[in-house]
Amino acid sequence: MFFRSYNPIAPLSDFIENIWVYRGFESPRLKERIFPSGTFELVFNLRDDELRIQNGVPSNGYQRFSGAIVSGPYQGFFLADTAQEASVMGVHFKPGGAFPFLGFSAYELTGTHIDLEAVWGRGAAEIREQLSALISPMRRFRLLENLLLSHLSPRRRRHPAVSQALNGFRLSNSRAVVRKLAREAGLSDRRFIDVFNNEVGLRPKLFNRVQRFQRVLARAHRTAAPDWGQIALDHGYFDQSHLIRDFIAFSGFSPADYLRRLHDLRRKGLRVKFNHLPIAS
Repeated sequence: MFFRSYNPIAPLSDFIENIWVYRGFESPRLKERIFPSGTFELVFNLRDDELRIQNGVPSNGYQRFSGAIVSGPYQGFFLADTAQEASVMGVHFKPGGAFPFLGFSAYELTGTHIDLEAVWGRGAAEIREQLSALISPMRRFRLLENLLLSHLSPRRRRHPAVSQALNGFRLSNSRAVVRKLAREAGLSDRRFIDVFNNEVGLRPKLFNRVQRFQRVLARAHRTAAPDWGQIALDHGYFDQSHLIRDFIAFSGFSPADYLRRLHDLRRKGLRVKFNHLPIAS
């Protein structure tokens, strides 16, 4: 599988973690379960003008979208059709980073995908076509970088309380951190929640849980035999049972089941993308 990522220039670097592209991804399964990250993503299918998404299980099947979509922040996992992933490009936003590019409140896209055309108009299809026509990854990165700069609204500035809160969540696993951050920002609890939800797309307590899950997932992804009790302690859970409940809520798997599936795929020589897990249909 070919994969490249690119860190954009300022001021985009304040809002975007990276721009990525990959091709030649082959999965032995027909679906990939994608876990919540608390962030937005733009995704372009560079081969076909279609992407198919299934929101959790059970479900009535895939929703069909154009080949250029916006993925909002999710509270749980969703599934993607891997047949549509032969050549894909995307933008991974930092938490709260998509807000200046949207033109509306981030929470309007919580737990959903929409066609990029609904956000950027008919030019979204042209963007996908231009990206598809290029061969060089760097030329694709530069083109998308320039388009993102053109859609960055200087009027939609991040509220200082949101910046302060996002930094606070990175530094603390405490369950009491939300109220503390609201007090430090000089806001009531309700006002703090509203401001954060408007820009990030998740309420602060839920966002903090998702980010904690992501840190646990990262440790599990790189550790052959994790000590779940110690991980629970390190990341501010009440106990190991609390960690397991959150892990199931966000991934649909227990930690042990997730590791078993991950290691089984790796033993077969398959590359598994972080935050994704191929599953049988």
